[in-house]
Amino acid sequence: MAGNSKRAGAVRKAGSKKGAQVGTGGHSRKALQGKGPTPKAEDRTYHPAHERKLAAERRAAAAGRRPGGRTAGRKAAGATEVVTGRNAVLEALRAEMPVEGIYLATHLDADDRTQEILEIAHARSLPMFEASRLDLDKITEGAVHQGVAMKVPPYDYKDAEDLLDAAAEAGEPPLIVALDNITDPRNLGAVLRSAGAFGAHGVLVPERRAAGVTASAWKVSAGAAARVPVARATNLARELAELKKSGCFVVGLDAGGDMQVGELAYATDPLVLVIGSEGKGLSRLVREACDAIVSIPIATTTESLNAAVAAGITLYEVAKQRSTPAS
Repeated sequence: MAGNSKRAGAVRKAGSKKGAQVGTGGHSRKALQGKGPTPKAEDRTYHPAHERKLAAERRAAAAGRRPGGRTAGRKAAGATEVVTGRNAVLEALRAEMPVEGIYLATHLDADDRTQEILEIAHARSLPMFEASRLDLDKITEGAVHQGVAMKVPPYDYKDAEDLLDAAAEAGEPPLIVALDNITDPRNLGAVLRSAGAFGAHGVLVPERRAAGVTASAWKVSAGAAARVPVARATNLARELAELKKSGCFVVGLDAGGDMQVGELAYATDPLVLVIGSEGKGLSRLVREACDAIVSIPIATTTESLNAAVAAGITLYEVAKQRSTPAS
């Protein structure tokens, strides 16, 4: 045995010699058959790119858009808004603002306001959630919330044609209020309140650099935002021209007008009243799109009227003329 240099188990079988193989000899050909081209990363369920693709599709669906395409249907402007604080949430609920969800802090110290919030929420079957203080801080982005917050869905804006349709369904000549250079949502809310009080069929606002229907506008409207539709125009002057083609007269309200509001022509006809801001008035292109400019006579000691006040006065005059029997 001493002369045997081979160790047990060290014997190799013939043909099992290790070393590099030249070519596959077809050994791996079957493994490659039937698999086709490699899928894109975003189509592989295990790949992070797939989750990013799904997240993008969810965001697109929530915004009412087709992925990579144009807006699907009417565009809801802005993201979900959050109303914070007991008083603000209660006022919003009293104004019948649409609600996505009400969040109450765990172990909340109840008072009369929170009790009324709960009563309104139960009566309207609104979704309610219990949240930790930390979660509420995140939801409100650090705002003072007093343990109460409410998410408000984006407002569903209409088209100008929808306002004309509303007038046709009511069997009345259209009465539309258009706002130019109005950037304070509280002014928009006040105009909505007057529009609802005097029978306007809707309010038209520019899409950019203008006030939208936010929680502030909704509260000031005192519920009118739920009844008076608001339409958006990509270009206000161009939209006014289209409304004129539809048979409407366009009358601007501004200083130095052709006539006073008491002498307003076209009041009983299809009418669009265009209200400018207190400071800037009507922009040049919008003013040029008007068939006439009317003014409200005021004392010389007062420079101008708030846009919402001016809108209320003019709408009252139109409503008065429409309700007066023709002689």
